[in-house]
Amino acid sequence: MANANRILTTHVGSLPRPHDLLDAMKAKLAGEKIDAVAYNKKVAGAIADTVRQQAQSGLDILADGELSKPGFFTYVRERLTGFEARPGQAPILFPAEVAAFPEYYEDYFKRAMGGGGVAPTAPMFCIGPVTYKGEADLRADLAHLKAALQGVACEGAFVPAVAPSGCGINDYYKSDAEFFEAVGEALRVEYLAIVEAGFQLQVDDPFLCDIYADPVLDDKGRNRTAASYVEAINHSIRGIAPEKIRFHTCYGINEGPRIHEAALSDVVQHMLGVKAGEYSFEAANCRHEHEYHLWEKVKLAPGKKLIPGVITHASNIVEHPELIAERLVRFAERVGRDNVIAGADCGFSSQASYKTEVHPTVIWEKFKAMAEGARLASAQLW
Repeated sequence: MANANRILTTHVGSLPRPHDLLDAMKAKLAGEKIDAVAYNKKVAGAIADTVRQQAQSGLDILADGELSKPGFFTYVRERLTGFEARPGQAPILFPAEVAAFPEYYEDYFKRAMGGGGVAPTAPMFCIGPVTYKGEADLRADLAHLKAALQGVACEGAFVPAVAPSGCGINDYYKSDAEFFEAVGEALRVEYLAIVEAGFQLQVDDPFLCDIYADPVLDDKGRNRTAASYVEAINHSIRGIAPEKIRFHTCYGINEGPRIHEAALSDVVQHMLGVKAGEYSFEAANCRHEHEYHLWEKVKLAPGKKLIPGVITHASNIVEHPELIAERLVRFAERVGRDNVIAGADCGFSSQASYKTEVHPTVIWEKFKAMAEGARLASAQLW
């Protein structure tokens, strides 16, 4: 994505679904009989509205908000064969954090977005051969976004898709390597369709960062696991031009102490090992904002771009445009002004939920602040 003599703006993907769509989605997931045509029309209308709002807020590179999906990885069961949900068998989220702050997280998980989800979040287990079955849903998603973009001024659009590592737990294949290869081949159908439709593919892999906060793994195990994640992604995107791909990783967890997250220095070489053209990561998170100094030592390959988060999904405070500009200039001074795109730390509604960490009205103000901050940064840099 070429910069037009200024810093462009984007986000990570997921945005709050309107309540009437959540009501319909909840009924659908509960197995209630619904009018498929009316439901599809509701989804299309919601996507058109959110695309228009993104553009009006000053964003340049837009998305469908993942509005049709029940969650950024739980949609896997709708798109891939070979998986079943197993409620009650989920591993403990953020084990080191939870062990350090048990009282906080007991309360947090009740009031956070997962508590308002349209359906219970349950881990996915692979129990049979994995193939792609979501062609109809995928075609509808791509058609809705194309229609929503008609008449909307923007620099481009992207579609997020989960990385192989986010598809669940292997309980069928002989090894995780075999599992990742099968999942990657299945997801490749989705990846190729997104690119062929004229959109940029965003591969989402927050699980890459999770590895480096896993108390069970030693350093060797962490690096080996991270390498396997990257290998699986690269195998699944083979042959796709890097400029058609952006890679996103983050720490997933939203509003919390977050003292047990990985340092970007642990993750960065694995992140850059993904054969993408752009890299999106958390940088507005106050546990990580100082890490822009890393780019004084780590060299960005020619033709690659960074999408640092300059607004966070973990606070309802709207970042000041001057601070956003300062954040962008820091990165531009280290990797070049043409290699920086303004982004968010993570999505604002990774699950279809009546609750979001940041209130929907605040999200749009954050986007407006980011657009103004990018304008201020551009005035300094050009």
